[in-house]
Amino acid sequence: MTVTEETAAASHYDRIGGASSVKAAVELFYDKVLADPELAGYFATVDMPTQRRHLALMLTVVLGGPNEYAGRGLAEAHQPLGITAQHYAMVGAHLIATLTELGVPADILDDVRTVLGQVQDQVVSTGERPGV
Repeated sequence: MTVTEETAAASHYDRIGGASSVKAAVELFYDKVLADPELAGYFATVDMPTQRRHLALMLTVVLGGPNEYAGRGLAEAHQPLGITAQHYAMVGAHLIATLTELGVPADILDDVRTVLGQVQDQVVSTGERPGV
């Protein structure tokens, strides 16, 4: 191990336990979202194994893990769904509750909240149809 490797701060991804922890978080998160009657409708026709895989890849990137996500961008994937700000906030709350339940440290939760704020405009519907 080099000095750089020894002194480099561990990524959030590594600190929470890597891929297995992200997978556990995604599973618990979607269990919560799909049990929420206000949110479940967004996923009625969604291929959930693929959706879970996409979120795991995206969450990995957010947490500083390897970037292996090659799917659509957030706006492209979400704008057609008509997601409201209220529903976005509810999904974010489920994510934070999930990570808290799994023992994710407060500083990582704060960073996830920051990212949720940064990407909200890409996910929440502007009320305009794509391509118009």
